Parts: sequence; C-alpha cells; structure tokens
Amino acid sequence: MVETTLTKTRFGEGVWEGVLTGGPGGGWQPKVAVMHMERAVPGVEVIEDREAGHWVVRVPVPVSILGDGVQTLLIRDLERNETLHVISLISGEALADDIRAEVDLLREELDMLKRAFRRHCLETM
Repeated sequence: MVETTLTKTRFGEGVWEGVLTGGPGGGWQPKVAVMHMERAVPGVEVIEDREAGHWVVRVPVPVSILGDGVQTLLIRDLERNETLHVISLISGEALADDIRAEVDLLREELDMLKRAFRRHCLETM
C-alpha cells in the first residue's frame, strides 16, 4: 500500500495550502475532509496537478473559529481513516502563556543586558 503524504506549502490570506502525494495511482481521487471540533470545515478544495503528479489541498480557515486560545484543524484521509496533517492556530490570551512568547521575551531581555554590559565595559576602560 502506497503511503499518502500531505506537506504544507504555504499559509496566507486565511488559506492553508499543501501538496498531497502518494495514493494508489491511476485515476485515484483522494477523499479529504477537514474537521474542527468534530464539524466539517466548508470550502476545502482538492485539485489535481497532473503535470507535477500530485494534488493541491486548499483549506480556507473560517473566521468563525478564530478567537482566544488554541484552535486545531485536522486534515483527514477518509479512505484510510487517518490524520494527514494538523493545523494549530494560537491567538489571544492563550498566547501570553505560550512558551514561544516567553522565549521571545527572554531574547529581548538578553539583548538589553548585552547592551548594558557593553556600555559598562566602554565606560570602565
């Protein structure tokens, strides 16, 4: 059995895009669904690119799901009943406690300390 792989190519203007490769070949039509909180996300497109030999998956992120916290979209292969990719969106108040925000803050503080240390070294010479 050939493994299907979904690889993200871009995410912009509210649309996530990826390339779907693999599948049984010859006339294969992938059956893909995108789920958010056990509800199907509307407007998902699966477009064949015959020249490149793959499928392009386009997922419009609904504005209605955006808000504080973490939102997760699951891109599922319905034929094999498996998750191909996970899209996680983090926004609002939950982001303040996110480790990436903490690392960014630490970087800023480290830069401030480096500038102060360099200034101190110049003044004591």
